[in-house]
Amino acid sequence: MKHRFHKQGFRFSSAFFTTLTALATFLILAILAVILLDALIYGWRTLSWHFVSTIPKKDFFDVKTTGVLPMIIGTSIRVIVMAIFVIPIGVITATYLTEYAPSGSIVTRVIRAAVNNLAGVPSIVFGLFGLGFFVNFVGKNLDAVFHNPSAVWGQPALIWASLTLAVMTLPVVIVATEESLKAVPQGLREASLALGATKLETIIKIVLPQALPGIMTGGILAVSRAAGEVAPILFTGVAYYMASLPTHLTDQFMDLGYHVFVLSTQSPNIQQTEPILYATVLVLLMLTFALNLIAVIVRARVRRKMRSLH
Repeated sequence: MKHRFHKQGFRFSSAFFTTLTALATFLILAILAVILLDALIYGWRTLSWHFVSTIPKKDFFDVKTTGVLPMIIGTSIRVIVMAIFVIPIGVITATYLTEYAPSGSIVTRVIRAAVNNLAGVPSIVFGLFGLGFFVNFVGKNLDAVFHNPSAVWGQPALIWASLTLAVMTLPVVIVATEESLKAVPQGLREASLALGATKLETIIKIVLPQALPGIMTGGILAVSRAAGEVAPILFTGVAYYMASLPTHLTDQFMDLGYHVFVLSTQSPNIQQTEPILYATVLVLLMLTFALNLIAVIVRARVRRKMRSLH
């Protein structure tokens, strides 16, 4: 009887926590659905080909003449440039921590503590860091080295905004890559080394290909976080208005997230601007989903190819 009582009690607690988890999941999905439906219902009315393909005039609070083409281009470029920088650095760091660094050494502990602390820094602090380090220190020194008569690198630019976002999302890529590398069976490493391969060859040809889906998951999470961030780019590259599209990494750019902020805080007539605001939010969500979808499709193809090899 005692054993049966404990067994029934275990089943009850298991059902209780399963139900609690299901309710929490349903609540999260419901909140997401409300946000998406709200943006879709109010933004779809203004969304048109003219809206997404037009460079707006400086007064972009008129629904008839405004557009978001520069914002779409600027947001896409900064996210892509950020991914080009953050994924290789994050993978190299995670590989060192997992495959080379002694687990109990002081250096390893310091690096892990730095990564954990970096993940908790507010995004506005990254913006100030980008302004102080990338723009004022690196950029101005580059202008001095190349003897530029006017500021080329030492000013807010697309490259500095992307690098600031790369620093901000670096912990996401490192943690995801570490977990993916740890999931690779140790027997694969030992078999490769037993066949005469060096440790570097084992990592490049065996470990990293096996961990590639997890690495791409880290990249997707980094893109998702960076796409809607505004604070890190406020001081490092975003512009209130530009009459042309950015053509160089040293150009400033317009951004969807910052444009949403401008529409919601600078408009002289909130009711007139509200349709533009919702449509811009909808475009930002669609762009974020599109970038994530591309990454998910690539990851699925990589997984399918790896399974076929086995």
